[in-house]
Amino acid sequence: MCRSIKVLRERDVPASDNEIAAAALQYVRKISGYRAPSKANEAAFDAAVEEITVASKQLLNSLRYGVRA
Repeated sequence: MCRSIKVLRERDVPASDNEIAAAALQYVRKISGYRAPSKANEAAFDAAVEEITVASKQLLNSLRYGVRA
């Protein structure tokens, strides 16, 4: 995968909806190999971005920030 992945936000600062959606789009672009899909693949591309956005929000909402185990 990509070696240039950087942390997109600080751990103690909640990510905004726009940041989460942008990260999902970046991931789909990286994994698919396309910056923009063809018309034939646009629906699948957009659906993947939405599903990853939802899953990312669920993950971030379930994490306990500032709590050390």
